[in-house]
Amino acid sequence: MTKKFIAGGCSFTFGNELSDDIEGKKLSKKTWAYGLYDSSDCKEYVCTAHPGSGNSGIARRVFNAVANNNDIGLVAVMWSFNSRYDWAMPRHRHLEDTRWTTMSPWDTTINAQDRHKGLKGSEIQQEQWKQRQDSLIDTGVRPFAEAIYKYGANEYHETYLSWKSIIWLQNLLEKKEIPFMFTLADNSLFYQELKHHKDQDPLMKALYNEIDFTKWFSFGERMMGFNQWASLNEYEYATTHPLDKAHEDAIMLMKPTFDKLIGGKK
Repeated sequence: MTKKFIAGGCSFTFGNELSDDIEGKKLSKKTWAYGLYDSSDCKEYVCTAHPGSGNSGIARRVFNAVANNNDIGLVAVMWSFNSRYDWAMPRHRHLEDTRWTTMSPWDTTINAQDRHKGLKGSEIQQEQWKQRQDSLIDTGVRPFAEAIYKYGANEYHETYLSWKSIIWLQNLLEKKEIPFMFTLADNSLFYQELKHHKDQDPLMKALYNEIDFTKWFSFGERMMGFNQWASLNEYEYATTHPLDKAHEDAIMLMKPTFDKLIGGKK
């Protein structure tokens, strides 16, 4: 039986702006996830990553892949930014599976339609950003996102949704006895020095205690994310993504933990 390696995440796992990226339409083989897959015994790479995804969307896609495959060898997930919301909208042909969208604060600023012009980097990335803004208007997501971020979005709720998604997926993988490793793209997921001490709330503390941190890789102290690690070590960026060298070195850093948790090539 051919074992599958399932990867989950956002653009940092999809591979936007890496050297083999083709206008954001083709999965990269230069990413941290593909590098770990290549070092494993798995024979098929299944990447569920979606550029711009939030954590509930990441969990949903990995859950769907796990639920619909019987030959899974390993799962590796790089969780994303807390502030992104995954939502099932009224059906529209331009939505993911005609239903799903992910919203971020970038989609709601007053000057969002011109914000792509301020991005440094490739013209392709800027064009992709412009197309996304047009799609948000076409699908009706823009006014809904504006309302969410104006009236309802807050760090507590965003962290609650992210941690709940992590536990949901963690429990599924443990139930099915599928080896896995989690890591993070951004510090905000667990950073302990934010003004809002989310870990002191009884509910949040209980959720936090359910997360099995023995199955995690951190890029540094206080659960440092890949993005902060790359910036701190002055790796080259395109617009908003670290390039090939950062992924190459990340693979080397992650591999000892990966081998310990879910195994490299025998």
